[in-house]
Amino acid sequence: MKKEILDFIKENNLSPFEEKKQIRPNSISIFKTTDAKSVYNRVLNKVFENFEFENSSVILSLFGFIENESEIKRRQGFFLSLKKQNREFLKRLMKPKLSWKPKYNVVVVTENEDTFMELKKMECPVQYISTENDLADLENCEIIQVLDCQNFSSYLERLPQTIFINSVDEAYLERYLEILSGWKINIEVLEKEKFDLEACEIVNEIRPLLKLIENEEKKKITKPEIEEEISGINEKISDKIKGMTLSGDLFFDIVSKNKIPKEIEDIAKKAIEESGLPRYLFNLSIPVSMDEKETENFLKRQDSEEFASSAESIKRNSRLLISLPDKLRKLEELILCFDFVSGIYDFFESSRCINPIEICGELCIDNSKNIFIDRAQPISFYLDSEKKCSILTGANSGGKTTLLEHIIQLISLLNLGFPASGKVSLPIFSEVYYFAKNKGSVNKGAFETLLTQMSQIKSGKKTLILADEIESVTEPGVAGHIISATCEYFIKKGCFLVVATHLGQEIQKTIPSGARIDGIEAKGLDESFELIVDHNPVLGRLANSTPELIVEKMAGIHRLDYFVYINNYLKNNKLKIV
Repeated sequence: MKKEILDFIKENNLSPFEEKKQIRPNSISIFKTTDAKSVYNRVLNKVFENFEFENSSVILSLFGFIENESEIKRRQGFFLSLKKQNREFLKRLMKPKLSWKPKYNVVVVTENEDTFMELKKMECPVQYISTENDLADLENCEIIQVLDCQNFSSYLERLPQTIFINSVDEAYLERYLEILSGWKINIEVLEKEKFDLEACEIVNEIRPLLKLIENEEKKKITKPEIEEEISGINEKISDKIKGMTLSGDLFFDIVSKNKIPKEIEDIAKKAIEESGLPRYLFNLSIPVSMDEKETENFLKRQDSEEFASSAESIKRNSRLLISLPDKLRKLEELILCFDFVSGIYDFFESSRCINPIEICGELCIDNSKNIFIDRAQPISFYLDSEKKCSILTGANSGGKTTLLEHIIQLISLLNLGFPASGKVSLPIFSEVYYFAKNKGSVNKGAFETLLTQMSQIKSGKKTLILADEIESVTEPGVAGHIISATCEYFIKKGCFLVVATHLGQEIQKTIPSGARIDGIEAKGLDESFELIVDHNPVLGRLANSTPELIVEKMAGIHRLDYFVYINNYLKNNKLKIV
């Protein structure tokens, strides 16, 4: 499956260092309502929190909606094989930013028009030469790369800064080093991490190329240094001459013939030799002076030779440099794949999702925790072929809505091939409808809309319907009957249903065959006047909404006369309001 992930990254040109790409889903969602899709997206976002790079989340779209049991099991096998890995180094990887340019200017020259056009497309610095006039400015270029030149090759060979290349790929190889410079920090980080064997091989292969961009300056002789050396040479000559006894003939030759005697010339030559500088930089005279023209040529050659040496070193690495973009691209793919799989494992670890979800014909949840809730209480619940519908009753804030969303969570995890906490077994649903609690006002339009949506449900054994207080869109008197009729209709169609409602007592009188009333009940208030609720539904038992506990809570916290009066009234009359 790793190969499929890498292929997906490559096909969609995903990068860890670019903004998140929008990719069209390759499958139709099993979640058929906006509310169901919203919960599914919350599951995905919970997973996304574990990724370092935005585009790692895009990879999850590879694991689209499927109904193939063997494919789900294949996914489960892959994800359960993941192991804990160090991810800290991912935070130190940076978006590549070019930091190197060659110290010399480069021009590629050619006599071939096709070669010229190809180099232009590659944005290489190129010059087309067809006459001797085109050669005029080349001597001032610091590096000349020659490709497909027949007529002027002999002239170009005489220039020390000329390098002959064999193909368009070898032209201006410095462009690859510019790219490499942006990766310098990342390569140094990855060199210390053994997160992937192939990545290690790539890093080890391209690591030596960093020496080509280290810009280590070779010691070059400057004109002021030559002038300083001349001063030292003349001091040495002066000291030697002071210790000499000049004969009259020697003195006469110096004055009359302006001729340096051999004895003094030997002293000057030795002093120049001891300086370590080339002899041709000096005029052999007393005092010794600088040969300006030779010195100027020497300084130019110094630069040319250094640049040519650098360019030749780059050329010697041409094969590896040409392959550099592909190798760096492969590194990006491996980094993104690693972020994805190691991030998925961290999600499993943080949410305690360690058990594969079994596939069967029943919906069975045993001690599973909701991944949206910190320190969540383990929940158990089931539906089977005998009882395919749960009428879920209980107090406000008791956990009815949370259970409905928990079921969608688990279906999402199964489809992705992820494990869950606790022991869970589910059918492979092809249609999931979730009608969340209505937050608007009761009106005819809302009721008609709900009925219309219900009528469009694709019924069958692979359909799950989750409804949360759908009675809120119509009058209480008839709502219980509508819920009972709705449940009966879809049970007969083979659907699974969980319907959360406050109308348990009304529905109990007309509960259809195949349905069961379950209850999540508040047991009282704690010292802080918070509801004490066992969020596990008691199967087969009606739970009251217990509004009297809410009244007691408000009376205890606020101590306003109104709340106290109602609280006392309810206690004195021993009412239970549903």
